[in-house]
Formats: sequence, structure tokens, C-alpha cells
Amino acid sequence: MIEIPSRLEGKQFSLHQLEQTLKPFGYEIGGGWEYDHGYFDYKIADHLGYQFLRVPFQAVDGQLDSHGTTVELGRPFLLAHKYQRGIDDFADVGNLTASFDQFAEPQDPDATVPEPLISVGKALVQELERRLLD
Repeated sequence: MIEIPSRLEGKQFSLHQLEQTLKPFGYEIGGGWEYDHGYFDYKIADHLGYQFLRVPFQAVDGQLDSHGTTVELGRPFLLAHKYQRGIDDFADVGNLTASFDQFAEPQDPDATVPEPLISVGKALVQELERRLLD
């Protein structure tokens, strides 16, 4: 994980407006959200795993599934997951779990972000700042 300091940190936005602004540019709310916090993810690359720019947010009022929720942005960071090639030797699959958990565990859930993608991540954060703050 590589943090990228940003002018976005601590800024508050309507979650709905933020979604409407960011989705056309490839950002999605990541699957790891809770009712009080979540992440906007931008997939930078997907070779030997996935590399994302992740922008965390925290609910200021209400819950994320409520209409009109305001969120505060945190410090963006780059995140890389390196996935196993081939079969997951340690998979514990039964008939019931197979329908929910069809994917191998990451080989390295906090893999090193390739050097060229760090500058890409910084440029993406600068672009976000221009779109949301200027």
C-alpha cells in the first residue's frame, strides 16, 4: 500500500453526487464497504493481479445506504493484490460454499505496487482534485 497525500483529505461531499461524478471516469464503490465507510476504487492495471487507486470515505451523517448521506474523503492510496496462478491447493469447498466462494485466495493481498504505476496513481489523484475541488 502506498499513500498519496491529497487536498481531498477531509473534504465532504454528498455520496450520491460523488458517485455521479466519479462513475463515468471508471471509479466504483469497492465491495468492502460497511454502513459507515467505504472506498471508491479505480482499477489501474490487472497484470499478475490487480492494482487500484483507492479513495476511502467515511459517513458524516446517516449510513451509506441512506438517501442524502454526506461523506468525508480520506487519504487516497495505491493497493496491489497478487493472485495465485493455477489451482488453490488450500481451498475448502463444499456444495454450499462453492456457490459463494468461487475464487482463489490472493497469493499476496498487499503486493508491491510496480514503480511505473506510482506515477499513474499520483496523476489520477491530481485529476480527482481538479474535478472535485477546482
